[in-house]
Amino acid sequence: MVDYAVPPPPSEHRSVDIARVLRDAEFGRLRWLAEGRAPYDDLYNATAQLFELLERRGVRFVLVGGLALLQYVDGRNTSDIDLIVAVSDLEAVPEVEVTSRDGDFARGRFHGIQLDFLLTANALFEHVRAHYTTVREFNGRALPCATVEGLLLLKLYALPSLYRQGDFGRSNLYEADIAALMHAYHPEVGPLLDTLQAHLLPTDIEALGDILTDIQRRVARFGATSEPDDDPTLPPP
Repeated sequence: MVDYAVPPPPSEHRSVDIARVLRDAEFGRLRWLAEGRAPYDDLYNATAQLFELLERRGVRFVLVGGLALLQYVDGRNTSDIDLIVAVSDLEAVPEVEVTSRDGDFARGRFHGIQLDFLLTANALFEHVRAHYTTVREFNGRALPCATVEGLLLLKLYALPSLYRQGDFGRSNLYEADIAALMHAYHPEVGPLLDTLQAHLLPTDIEALGDILTDIQRRVARFGATSEPDDDPTLPPP
């Protein structure tokens, strides 16, 4: 069941090239070059094999993280593939080497590609997989992908934990992702906070409300109604 299927703006048609994104990520590019491989071709073949394998085994996955974000906004970079998946489905793919597991998260590798897994033992991750999924094109392949609202739920859910850990680098990155999605799509945030109430402390919900209010104010303040070139306050190029 898909509750939301938010397409990119009508003027855009996005087909994210996963191999190119992984190659262009700084650490990914350095690693592949250091190993003396042909970066793009190897990554392209590996990602194609990965998704063919997941489909062949009937794995119910949803693409999230930076790659999913690129379906909706520009500028994100990532060196791994993030998937929501059940542990039982992950165990059905022994070709994926699971290198670590910590609570509701796991990490693995497949032909040199780093994979980060959000496990559906977490009720919110399962909720996103069940209700906030659409289909998007990646390298000419239609893949299950989180919707705008699904990505926002995951980013907002992670923020309180990141702040408690003092991980301000990632928290700033996540807030920037949230702001980019809100600026481009103007989603209703009330229902998102309502959904998160079952998964976070009331104090966390209050803090997230403040963050969203601040982002909305910034979007309203700087969200131009015309293109920058039409703004008389800007100098000519």
